[in-house]
Parts: sequence; structure tokens; C-alpha cells
Amino acid sequence: MNPGFLYAAAAYGIWGLFPLYFHALQDIAPLEIVLYRVVWALGFLLLVLLVRRQWAWFALLRRQPRVWLSFLGSALFLSINWLTYIWTVHAGQVADAALGYFINPLFTVVLGFFFLHERLRRVQWLAVAIAAVGVGWLAWHRGQIPWVPLILAVSFGSYGLLRKTASLGALEGLTLETLIMLPAAALGLWWFAGNPAATFPDATLGSKILVAGAGPLTAIPLLLFAAGARQISLSALGFMQYATPSIQLLLAVWIFREPFGPVQAIGFALIWLALALYSVEGLWRSWRLRVRRRAQLAETHS
Repeated sequence: MNPGFLYAAAAYGIWGLFPLYFHALQDIAPLEIVLYRVVWALGFLLLVLLVRRQWAWFALLRRQPRVWLSFLGSALFLSINWLTYIWTVHAGQVADAALGYFINPLFTVVLGFFFLHERLRRVQWLAVAIAAVGVGWLAWHRGQIPWVPLILAVSFGSYGLLRKTASLGALEGLTLETLIMLPAAALGLWWFAGNPAATFPDATLGSKILVAGAGPLTAIPLLLFAAGARQISLSALGFMQYATPSIQLLLAVWIFREPFGPVQAIGFALIWLALALYSVEGLWRSWRLRVRRRAQLAETHS
């Protein structure tokens, strides 16, 4: 199996459980969590680089300044995604976060089609259409444009596209992104340090430890995701992302007791049907290719 699939699956599984982690940080404001998250993530990444003695990539930044522009974009999309996601969890709208990450694969597939010239087979287009109907059904019954889910989908889909075409590896690229975020994070923490609106100083010791742990917890799945994005197609990566919102939806209903009625059940059922159709078609095609190759090898040896 292509290891990219394993990396992506591990990343999506960890992200699916994120609501449990950030829901435990209700006594700290979302913006402060993001600021500390940048600092602790960068510290963890620099430690990994130090252990691996992996510094040669800095020479590329000196030779090709345009690399900074590419990662400036991915850093911007990533920071928007982080802030929106944590705010959504704190607001008790985990199901909205799940909807955003259900929309995200559709947006990712469209990006792959227009920017990377990836082509989908007929059954795959049918899966995309069914998933789009499911998302449209959910949005229509909300009675308004689902802005928060759309922001989550567009920000992370755009991030995935930029990382897919990035000139740096997973570890180096994420380190550069957090370095780009660091000045804004440091400025924000400096402002909060002298502001009575700051919530971190009065938080419990357990919450402060969790905020520090958000650094490696942030870096590990992003490294897995970036590694997977470079080894599998953007369309396949997009449909694998349904694992994350599926887990988040289960948490929203079973753990956080958010409303989930027949309307939501129909919409999500259509999305899961699309995922099943896409997956079965891919497995069938892979099996047929293996059978064909074996037949060709048998003919060659005979």
C-alpha cells in the first residue's frame, strides 16, 4: 500500500478527536489558544529538527525567496482554519465543524481538477455529485449560508493545495509556516500580557498544560497530512478527509449532545454513500489492475 494513505488516515483520525481536546479548554479564549499553539508547535518542530540535524533546507530559502511567498499563503490559510475551528468547538457547534470538513473534500476535488489537472472517472464524478447534494440539502435546511463550515472548508482545502505543490518537505514546510506566524503570535501574546481581558493567566493548571501539549498535538497530524499529500492524488486525499468529520459528528451527537434530527441524518447519509461509492470504485479498479499485471507477468514468463 502507498504509505501516503496510511499517513493521511492517521492525520484524519487524530483531527477527528480534536473536539475532545479543545472542548477541555473552555476557560481560555480561542485566540489565545491559537497564539500559544503557534509558539509551542514551533518549539516542538525546532526540537525535532535539532535531533535530526535537518537544517540544509534554510539554504533553499536564501536561493529561492519565492518559497517564502508560497508558504506565506499556506500559513495564512492554516491560521484562519485554526482560529475558526477552535471558536466553533468553544461555541458548542461541533456539528458545524463536521459539516465544514464534509464540504472540504468537495472543494479539494475541485481544486485538484482546475489547478492540478487531475481527472476523475465517471463513478467518481457520481460520488462527488451525491456528496454535493448531501451538503446542499444540509445547507438548504439551515435557511442561510453556512459561513463557518465554508470558511473551514475553503481554508483547509486551499492549505492542502499549497502543501501539495510545495517545494519543502512536511517537517521543513510546517516549521517555515509556524516561523511566519511567530511575529503575529508574539505580538498578540505581548498585547494579552498587559490586558485584563487575557484568560490564560487565570486558567487552571490542567488547561495550561493542555495548551502546551497543543504544540506537538498540532504538529504531528500536520506532518502526517503533508507527507500523505505529497504521495497520493489530491482527489484521493479529499475523499479520505471524510473520516475526520465523521468522527467529529459522532462526538457532537453522542458526547456533546448537539441536535441531530431526520434532516441531518439524510444529508450525512448521502455524504457517506458518496464516500462508500468512491472507495468501492477505487478498490475495484485497484483489484482489476493487479489481476491484469499478474496476467501480463504470467504471459511474459510463459
